[in-house]
Amino acid sequence: MILCSNPAFQYQSYEKEIDDAVKRVLKSGWFILGKEVKSFEDEFAKYIGVNFAKGVGSGTDAIMLALKALRIGTGDEVITVSHTAVATVAAIEMTGAKAVMADIDEEFYTLDPAKIEAAITERTKAIVVVHLYGQSADLDAVMQIAKKYKLRVVEDCAQAHGAMYKNKRVGSIGDVGCFSFYPTKNLGALGDGGMVVANDAELAERVEMLRQYGWKQRYISEFAGVNSRLDELQAAILRVKISHLDADNAKRMRIAEMYDKQLCGTDLILPKKRKDCSHVYHLYVVRMKKRDELMQYMKDREIMAAIHYPLPVHLQPAYKNGQKLEVTEKIAKEILSLPMYPELGDAEAQKTIDVIKEFCK
Repeated sequence: MILCSNPAFQYQSYEKEIDDAVKRVLKSGWFILGKEVKSFEDEFAKYIGVNFAKGVGSGTDAIMLALKALRIGTGDEVITVSHTAVATVAAIEMTGAKAVMADIDEEFYTLDPAKIEAAITERTKAIVVVHLYGQSADLDAVMQIAKKYKLRVVEDCAQAHGAMYKNKRVGSIGDVGCFSFYPTKNLGALGDGGMVVANDAELAERVEMLRQYGWKQRYISEFAGVNSRLDELQAAILRVKISHLDADNAKRMRIAEMYDKQLCGTDLILPKKRKDCSHVYHLYVVRMKKRDELMQYMKDREIMAAIHYPLPVHLQPAYKNGQKLEVTEKIAKEILSLPMYPELGDAEAQKTIDVIKEFCK
């Protein structure tokens, strides 16, 4: 069976290092906000190229806390996309703000800058721009619009650890960057975890306080906060994995190159790479009119593809709002994620390619 992704393989790749890191934490007797979290925050900030990084409980919490730190809440509106994990929209609404969803472009499936201005009202305070499948959205255009309307920009980098946008890491360009360390991510923990990164000291301090009840001094809440802390065990594991992130991303790129070269000329629409940017292939997403038939054909041959995401957020029962997002709704019926993870062997990738070519004959 060839899986679409398998985080267990990455543990096996770095088993000794991870086991040693876990034992180090267990022997220390310190499990919440200790040396491991602080060290990982420093290492991650350096990697992204920002001044500050604050570990939190999840990627969802990272977006929610970033928005709260920007003083966005009830009565405010935040523009984002519908073609994303529900977490993006859920995080916005956790602040009390309203998520206003705009359509995506058909080349890269990220926020279409041409659709942003029509979504802006007097209540709009921010844009949550989602970097999707492993590469950046059109940040220059988004930042230009944000500057024009005095909006804050939050980068949702949950699928783009290590991706570059014109010589800068994603997460370092907007007002704040948010990362998830869910186990399947390019940089994944063995449980939940997240990070907020920023260059602004005051903003970073507010996130740090918000993640633990609004405390600056222990047990004294300066303002209402939450409990959302990256724990020591996960931080220790992530410290091991971040040292391998670039190498693992390079393995993903090599698999993508195999797919690109051998699936070119089939009925599939292959992923496009944005100019002057790097793609770290969290997912390798193709499009096809006969998507469901191809997916079943692959499954019958023990190759598990997946759909990210089958139902746009604006059409889901919890968030249905009557909007019509033409491109988002069109591609949701056609997209398919092929197997993609660093440990995927050449033989497995080749079998995936051969099965797809058989279907397309």
